[in-house]
Amino acid sequence: MYKVLALDLDGTVLTDNHTIHPEVKKAIQEVKKYCHVVIVTGRHHTAARPYYYELGLDTPIICCNGTYVYDYQSETVLKQNAIEKQNALTFIDMAEEFQLKMVMYITNAMTYSNYNPFAYMLVLEEWAATAPKQHRPQIYRVDSFIETANQAEHVWKFVVEGEQGVVDSLLQHPWVESNFNGERSWSNRIDFAAKGNSKGLRLSEYISELGYQASDVIAVGDNHNDISMLKYAGLGVAMLNADDIVKSHAQAVCSTNNNNDGLAHLIREQIKG
Repeated sequence: MYKVLALDLDGTVLTDNHTIHPEVKKAIQEVKKYCHVVIVTGRHHTAARPYYYELGLDTPIICCNGTYVYDYQSETVLKQNAIEKQNALTFIDMAEEFQLKMVMYITNAMTYSNYNPFAYMLVLEEWAATAPKQHRPQIYRVDSFIETANQAEHVWKFVVEGEQGVVDSLLQHPWVESNFNGERSWSNRIDFAAKGNSKGLRLSEYISELGYQASDVIAVGDNHNDISMLKYAGLGVAMLNADDIVKSHAQAVCSTNNNNDGLAHLIREQIKG
């Protein structure tokens, strides 16, 4: 029986409407009695917080594609590999030179530009306003990314968006390749974390510290940033809504997409037998 269940959020646990299917929630709450459930997400911990409490979890969470491990119980970062401050400042200059929209994830918040707002951040802000006040995500606009980065203790991740050719040019820039791990989260949107960070690497370290092995782990995801953990896990499962590249790296495919209850059936079958 698998001892660890590692779950991505967006496109996996969450529906397209950013909710959790009732059966999926019920299944996760059932199996957490039998195994260690850990969320492994591209999200900032502040944007994952409402779901963490909705699921009733008490384990640490792996955030920003493996950049850091956060413990909600003590509100502390347990382990991290943030972007070096000078690298963050240089990246900001480059992204602005390329005229790309950008989100910067800092210590306890997600920030975006007052002058060149990111469309999906406007939607995220609307969603955040509906969350319970005590678990409400911290999202705000800034006038200067440089000033904000200089004041922040940590810069976890950047998300950039623009014309695909321009975004790809930034991804392929030699300096960026040397200092960042870029993972596509949409055709014209890329997440940039410090070099070496990935969901698979951070999950493997986390599992080792628990005293488990890869063979004890079932991991489920849907996007390219999930591939590293699907390859690492004893059983890597791609959601039906994943593209063919993601599915090619998985050992199994969930029977339904993220808007249905296939994940609930999968969890119950693999954990409880």
